[in-house]
Amino acid sequence: MTDIHIRTEGRAGRITLTRPKALNALTWDMCLAAEKALDAWAKDDAIALVILDAEGDRAFCAGGDIAEMYRTGTAGDLDYGRRFWRDEYRMNAKLAEYPKPIVSFLHGFVMGGGVGLGGHCSHRIVGETTQISMPEVGIGFVPDVGGTYVLARAPGRLGEFLGITAARMGPGDAIHAGFADRYHPQAHWPELKQALIDSGDVSELGDAPTPPDSPLAAQQAEIDALFAGEALRDVLNTLRNSDSEIAQKALKSMSRNAPLSMAVTLEMIHRLRTPSLSIRKALELEYRVSHRIMDQGDFLEGIRAAIIDKDKAPKWRHTLDNVPLIDVAKMLMPLGKDTLDFKESTMQIGFIGLGNMGAPMAANLAKAGHTVKGFDVAGTQAEGVTSIATAAEAAQGSEIVITMLPNGEILKKVAAEILPVMDKGAIHLDCSTVDVASARVVAEEAAAKGIEALDAPVSGGVGGAAGGTLTFMVGGSDAAFGRALPLFEIMGQKAVHCGPSGNGQAAKICNNMILGVTMIATCEAFALADKLGLSREAMFDVVSTSSGYSWSMNAYCPAPGVGPKSPADNDYQPGFAADLMLKDLRLSQQAATDADADTPLGQAAMELYQRFVEEEDGKGRDFSAMLPRFEKRGRG
Repeated sequence: MTDIHIRTEGRAGRITLTRPKALNALTWDMCLAAEKALDAWAKDDAIALVILDAEGDRAFCAGGDIAEMYRTGTAGDLDYGRRFWRDEYRMNAKLAEYPKPIVSFLHGFVMGGGVGLGGHCSHRIVGETTQISMPEVGIGFVPDVGGTYVLARAPGRLGEFLGITAARMGPGDAIHAGFADRYHPQAHWPELKQALIDSGDVSELGDAPTPPDSPLAAQQAEIDALFAGEALRDVLNTLRNSDSEIAQKALKSMSRNAPLSMAVTLEMIHRLRTPSLSIRKALELEYRVSHRIMDQGDFLEGIRAAIIDKDKAPKWRHTLDNVPLIDVAKMLMPLGKDTLDFKESTMQIGFIGLGNMGAPMAANLAKAGHTVKGFDVAGTQAEGVTSIATAAEAAQGSEIVITMLPNGEILKKVAAEILPVMDKGAIHLDCSTVDVASARVVAEEAAAKGIEALDAPVSGGVGGAAGGTLTFMVGGSDAAFGRALPLFEIMGQKAVHCGPSGNGQAAKICNNMILGVTMIATCEAFALADKLGLSREAMFDVVSTSSGYSWSMNAYCPAPGVGPKSPADNDYQPGFAADLMLKDLRLSQQAATDADADTPLGQAAMELYQRFVEEEDGKGRDFSAMLPRFEKRGRG
């Protein structure tokens, strides 16, 4: 993933945000990727600590990527944001409760989601450029991602002041308010990171230099007096009766912010300021607001004014002096069955096509705890999957509908049956291998009905489907890919986002055109080696470690008894049938014709597999059974 760089170095797990042009704004994909890494490192004895940092000079992370929330929210899909927040808040809790030290290096702007990522760690380091804030009330939201947890623990009434004015904190203020732990000049950060990588010991941070002065500390007593009110109106009255500079600046800031958001923020901080406060209590209360904020609050209007139309003139639901207490109470009411539970997301999944590939894929999803309804025209069943009578019934009410079908025409027929009954905002995830044109037609039909579409053909065969080691080549939107990523991680070992709709199929057919050509070349070379008196073992030993290296030779050797175990060792019983290779090669040449691409070797490979399957003995055999074919043939 280009937006986040996750790796291990020495004794450290490292997570680096790599979206500097977007001020490292946090996307759903980035949250899921970071959480997955944290889960793995928590159990890895080789990793002693985690380092969080970011590329670019301007920001560690300037918040969440709210543009997609606006797009989905205004389209009527309120669940997109809710799912994102549930996953993000779960990650925030894991960061706060992590069993190993996490050291965050917080430079430049650290706002909203950036506080959620870097502000709950065990060792939070700030530098001379650091500017931390919780600015959510300015866009009709409330401090979230655990921000209220920090605000409620801030000295005196700083939490109220910071939460409803969105004031920024430099390094000294951040340490005073409890948003950071240590100050180190940023010129020293590279050597600090290297010491942590080499040692895995946070004591290598040494003694922290004295931080810059905190203006907020000097103003603490006055802030405490000005922001001691119980409700928003109380605070406003106190500020209006003061002629101090702090009061006047605060009033100016608050006049721009959403009144309901400020009133709810005050109530949240007051409720949380108890001896039993925990990060999970704060996040659960925040989620009550997040769950309702799009349809009952000002969030969408705030985003519109700030980043969509950029008119900076939001039309809030309430005026500054007229926020009924009942409206505040409604935002904070318990959610019942929708209460944030911090569990890994489970989904309602429809799976259509339970053949040799589809059945084990569906079974793996069910084993992972998802609810899976399955349909297959042949009546095939899969372990843990509820069998359904029709494709439409399998699709109805499902968050994601997965199809694994023989060809593009069948895909289009099934799509015509399932898309009309799918919920708006659901995802149609097609794992079939079909022509690019059909994939794009289905994606357009899905979009017209408010449904996301992903074309995600697979590589890895029946063994990969059963073992959960498939590779997915995915076309479609970033948002849909992010939502489906947890399922890809169950069914496979790798998912590559290849771009817009149809690009998954494009990647698959290009990959398999290479595979078909290289398998033919590998089989030809073994047959030639036989006739030249070169043993197959010697041939494999040379080629597998030389420039002739290929997957066809090294991982799927067509010569029985040579190299890793492959279908050749089982009388060429198919792992990947020659019939399927012919299908993929035909798709590649159809695409080449449509794109006016010159692919002479691809064309020759297709013609050879066509003869092998349709005129010779290749039907029903593995695609590597080309070798015995060449063994029997001469030059003529």
